[in-house]
Amino acid sequence: MNQAEHDAHLRSGVIVGVTAYLFWGFATLYWHELDHFDAFELIGYRILFSAVTVAIAITVTRRWRHLLPVLRPRLLGRVALAAVLLTVNWTSYVYAVVNDRVLETALGYFIAPVGTMLVGAFVLHERLRRAQWWAIGFAVAAIVVLTASYGRVPYLALAIAVSWTAYGYLKKRVPLDPLDGMAAEVFLLVVPAAIVVAVAAHSSASIPNIASTGELVLLSLSGLVTIVPLTMFAFAAHRVPLTVLGPIQYTVPTINLLLGWLLYHEPLPPSRVVGFALVWVGLAIITVDSVRRARAHRFDAADRLALELQSEPAI
Repeated sequence: MNQAEHDAHLRSGVIVGVTAYLFWGFATLYWHELDHFDAFELIGYRILFSAVTVAIAITVTRRWRHLLPVLRPRLLGRVALAAVLLTVNWTSYVYAVVNDRVLETALGYFIAPVGTMLVGAFVLHERLRRAQWWAIGFAVAAIVVLTASYGRVPYLALAIAVSWTAYGYLKKRVPLDPLDGMAAEVFLLVVPAAIVVAVAAHSSASIPNIASTGELVLLSLSGLVTIVPLTMFAFAAHRVPLTVLGPIQYTVPTINLLLGWLLYHEPLPPSRVVGFALVWVGLAIITVDSVRRARAHRFDAADRLALELQSEPAI
């Protein structure tokens, strides 16, 4: 792959990754509309509708045979672990949203990029620039301030952060197309999800017993709400280094912070404002550094082209 192809490869990954994160950020609006249902039952239906969605997509694209490699024990183990981590992440996030703890999801997704960048540096041996280390330092300080502000261990935030960081790392090690990988993970979760839904159905407060027609329509769309951004994320994870993908993740918690504070009126004391401000300082450092490096890269490329043209014989 030449430099131009590499740049196009990276650019497409960044664009798709940013779009996925915007989708995830505003998905909080969707799940909050279903906040009077049990979170675990919602996750059960989310998995089942996601399975239906990917089954249709794989049938239309004729990709069922591409799932055969998943039957290999080593790959099956990785996919199963990814499915478990995905379930933990979904459940923690939905539980927080439907229980009016949107700001805690913001904290979780602010922590996650730090973990992603550290995994990229220490596990995948991606080189961190000085600006990225500064960003990590500000993020760690923010985590300490925000944790103290809650006055307790923010277990939902930590569950969201750890599960998502580990999931992102595993996606780098699963040699499957984004749609195929997503399908394999969801299909492995179908039986547990069906059991959860069946048990919940016996309750008088279950979704089939109390949901309106509009709410059932919303719930039926949970497959698309789930699969579209996850497939986009998998596409980006295979094209963008984790040290680059990590900072982009700040899009999600920033959106959740604004939604929790401005729309859902969750308390935002000064200590939390300071904590989130520290994160934004780190993000600003990363942004400025990335812009400078992009400009320098363009200038270097232009200089190399000029030298090549000068070295060519006149025609």
